[in-house]
Amino acid sequence: MNKPADNGFSTAMKMVAGKWKINILCELGVAPRRFGRLRQSIPAISEKMLTQQLRELETDGLVNRKVYPGSPTKVVYSLTESGAALNAGAEGLCLWAEQFPSRADA
Repeated sequence: MNKPADNGFSTAMKMVAGKWKINILCELGVAPRRFGRLRQSIPAISEKMLTQQLRELETDGLVNRKVYPGSPTKVVYSLTESGAALNAGAEGLCLWAEQFPSRADA
């Protein structure tokens, strides 16, 4: 039996696998954010988990991490072109989560 060809949807789902990645993409879809602002906008996520998820999204080419020199160092996260395209496809999930928050938090 041959393995079915990937229809693209499974690839997209692998890219956003993880409890918080869709939330992060939705937040960055509104505007680029610093780490602290992302943490405030997703209060249930721990700093460790946010760091891990951001690193994975950056490795997958969905999130850009830009470091601005200075004291203290300023780091801003934004969507890449690929991340913005995926986020556009996931916009319905973001809207659904806003409409049904009790179900989304479960």
